[in-house]
Amino acid sequence: MRAFRGYHPVVNLIYFVSVISYAMLLMHPICLAIALICALACYIQYNRKKAIRFALTVLLPVCIFTALVNPAFNHQGITVLYYLPSGNPLTLEAVAYGVAAGVMLTTVICWFGSFHLVMTSDKLVYLFGKLAPALSLLFSMTLRLVPRFRMQLGRISQAQKGIGMDGAGKVSVVSRAKAGLKNISAMITQALEQSVETADSMRSRGYGLPNRTAYALISFDKRDLLVLGVMVICAGYVLLGCILGDMRFSYYPAMNEIHISLWSISFYMVYALLCLMPVLIQLQEEHKWKAINARD
Repeated sequence: MRAFRGYHPVVNLIYFVSVISYAMLLMHPICLAIALICALACYIQYNRKKAIRFALTVLLPVCIFTALVNPAFNHQGITVLYYLPSGNPLTLEAVAYGVAAGVMLTTVICWFGSFHLVMTSDKLVYLFGKLAPALSLLFSMTLRLVPRFRMQLGRISQAQKGIGMDGAGKVSVVSRAKAGLKNISAMITQALEQSVETADSMRSRGYGLPNRTAYALISFDKRDLLVLGVMVICAGYVLLGCILGDMRFSYYPAMNEIHISLWSISFYMVYALLCLMPVLIQLQEEHKWKAINARD
């Protein structure tokens, strides 16, 4: 993923649009398994221990919750497993679709996590700055708000803790709430001051003036063209599999049988190649780096 971040923003954007779209559209069990494994591999390769902790504490509960909610409210299907106390049937198809929906939601969250790490604010401004400069600037600044406010709140909490005003030793919930509100008030005050400084800085640098130019050290080279070509071919081949029906799957009223053929295997392999492209690029870069070090 680190090597993949060095590619042109157009390549990064097309990749994530492709994998996120296919992750939401392809509900075939094999496609869901491929997308989930590849999305976790990409996210873990970039975030390491944080990604593993996030997967266990957030993604796994989300997947389980989604898998349980669907059969509780959806009673379609012909294979009845059990009758709930309310008299509604619990069907195998509803359980299977709930698991599939949970896996799909988990996969999409993983892809968006990787998207947030790869598509930084400067890349978004570079891509959409000329089309919608105000909207791209607003979007890039919004992406910075949550991590920036979290960091500021952590600093304020540490400062309050150093002078014994964090409210940690207080038993009353009201006292701890008042201490927390003081930290939030200080954070909002700092945010307002920084917004004024940002506005002055933007005005002094000519933001909003006509014919204003923007500097970006980004170029589209042969490496980007090669990866983009492979990506488009893989995405088109997967789309062909969807059109031919090899990557479709129906859960209601009865689940389809999973047919394995040479064509379907080729579609699954190409889909896995598309999803694993950042990991393969990273492994290739690491292999080159190790070969250079061994040569020296």
